[in-house]
Amino acid sequence: MKKEYKNFLVKYMSLIGLIILCAVVSIITPRFLTWSNITNVLTQVSVNAIIALGMTFVILTGGIDLSVGSVVAITGAVAAFLIKSNGVFVGISAALVLGGIIGYLNGFIIARGKIQAFIATLATMTIFRGVTYVFTGGNPISGLGQSFMTIGNKKLLGIPLPVILMVLVFLAAAYVLNETRFGRYVYAIGGNEDSARLSGIGTKKIKNLVYMISGITAAVSGVIVTSRIGSASPNAGSGFELDAIAAVVLGGTSLTGGEGHIYGTIIGAIIIGVLNNALNLMNVSPFYQSIVKGAVILLAVLVDKKNNK
Repeated sequence: MKKEYKNFLVKYMSLIGLIILCAVVSIITPRFLTWSNITNVLTQVSVNAIIALGMTFVILTGGIDLSVGSVVAITGAVAAFLIKSNGVFVGISAALVLGGIIGYLNGFIIARGKIQAFIATLATMTIFRGVTYVFTGGNPISGLGQSFMTIGNKKLLGIPLPVILMVLVFLAAAYVLNETRFGRYVYAIGGNEDSARLSGIGTKKIKNLVYMISGITAAVSGVIVTSRIGSASPNAGSGFELDAIAAVVLGGTSLTGGEGHIYGTIIGAIIIGVLNNALNLMNVSPFYQSIVKGAVILLAVLVDKKNNK
């Protein structure tokens, strides 16, 4: 009974933590439970959650993708540029294709070049941030039109469109990881890459695809961010990679790979969103917010390490 209880706590630790956090915050500041604040939190969470869902695939294979913040910036800039000259459909399509190409490039460098994921994506993060500054000349691209801005600001039945997009991406990711052969291969590579390769799994191909998924989800968030503010900034997405990794870890996915659930990533992203919102409602200085968020992430990593033992 004791072992079953412990396993239950480990499995649902992130959900229990979220419930406790929401309860404490609602007591401290009653404004937290208002519908307008809840929708605001979920809208803010949606961007990080979509990136984190793609990051989950990468981390499950034992990798990491530090380039997602730069992908948000470059895809948003490309989308904005093309929307002004070729229309919304062309701009969004080009952004998603570009995100997939960058992700596939990351996977190719890591799998074929046999470079550590941390180093490879750190390099591409720097490269594509620089490319964004060159492409935009360091200036925002604005004047994108009201039809494009509805993506990030319109509501459907009282629910913001970014939240609906987040749910759709979550459902697709959950299906792929839990119901397909590809999903089983992702877990297998993270569990033991050598065994997976000897079992006949094309580990290089799978790695290419998981990084491509990460690039596409970052591009989706890039489109949402650009739509919400009505312009593409070369600084967009700065630090997003850290929040995405934090959401995945807080959701219970092991940094060593092979263990975790996609639903946990959503919960982890919501935890970060609620924490940020609560600190803002309590007028806590942004400097202290960074300290608190860093401490929560460190605690999650320590718990993950203890569970792996």
